[in-house]
Amino acid sequence: MTPAPTQGDFARRVIAWQREHGRHALPWQHTRDPYRVWLSEIMLQQTQVATVLGYYERFLQRFPDVRALAVARQDEVLALWSGLGYYSRARNLHRCAQVVVAEHGGHFPRHSAQLAALPGIGRSTAAAIAAFCFGERVAILDGNVKRVLTRVLGFAGDLAEAAQERRLWELATGLLPTDGVEAYTQGLMDLGATVCLARAPRCMACPVRETCTAAHEGAPQRYPVKSRRLRRGRRESIWLWLRWRDRHWLVQRPATGVWAGLWSLPEFDSTDALGAASRGWPGRGEALPSFTHVLTHLDWTLHPRRWTFPDALAATQLETITAPWPSGRWCTRDEALGAGLPAPLRRLLLRSG
Repeated sequence: MTPAPTQGDFARRVIAWQREHGRHALPWQHTRDPYRVWLSEIMLQQTQVATVLGYYERFLQRFPDVRALAVARQDEVLALWSGLGYYSRARNLHRCAQVVVAEHGGHFPRHSAQLAALPGIGRSTAAAIAAFCFGERVAILDGNVKRVLTRVLGFAGDLAEAAQERRLWELATGLLPTDGVEAYTQGLMDLGATVCLARAPRCMACPVRETCTAAHEGAPQRYPVKSRRLRRGRRESIWLWLRWRDRHWLVQRPATGVWAGLWSLPEFDSTDALGAASRGWPGRGEALPSFTHVLTHLDWTLHPRRWTFPDALAATQLETITAPWPSGRWCTRDEALGAGLPAPLRRLLLRSG
């Protein structure tokens, strides 16, 4: 029978391991600035560290503090976020900065319960900010930490159920150390990111394997248990890329849904629909290679069709052609690349020279 981890011993092992083997060179470490910690935590949600590093540095160069972010235009924020995905994070980040400035004088609250009331900050993110910046003794429970704790504890409750999630929060809180919460919190994150992997976990390198239920069972992939899995969808669209002189026609997507608020290309459900809409247009069209863009919940196959209008075409005639997209605008390539674009459109424009 696996010995159950005790609060003191478990925390000591995690802290000692983190100090010797954990990550220490990440740019958001060794700071108690809640703005920088908050930014890193939001960017790291469902995104790998290697991907976040460049975005984090560029974001700080443009928005060095919460006040700079609060007064920015949302389009600027989305442009810097472009390619990082999960764009609701960027919109919530912007809104949160505005609330911190307007309602808290530009200072983040010091307690996790207050932090969790801000836009886009959930319980675990709030706890991480409070622990790292203010030393609050509070548990985190992001995806990596859930995996570590459910395996160590042999927690077989279905985390799709709110009651089981609450129970895991209680157990996580019960394992908190009396001192050293910052190193302990970072240690749990590091274990989940580098040792207790979702696939092929490195159990022999784990400091808590002696008391880990999953390791003793020889079945770490059994945990965590979550019965309701996201059902993936499929979509297929024609992407219409209009060009006139040195400009490209972009339309702003709705405030909700995929790529909400980003600038993109007009879409059609079929080539027949595109043919009907473009009948009689001057210029020439060409089909570009199709591709499938993989989103969290959706495999979206896009068929780009580029239509180039004659340089001599009058602007008034263009207004008639583009009238179905009142939110659209003509942009130079550089102007377009400076806007918030979906990653596949950014790649198309970059390849266009």
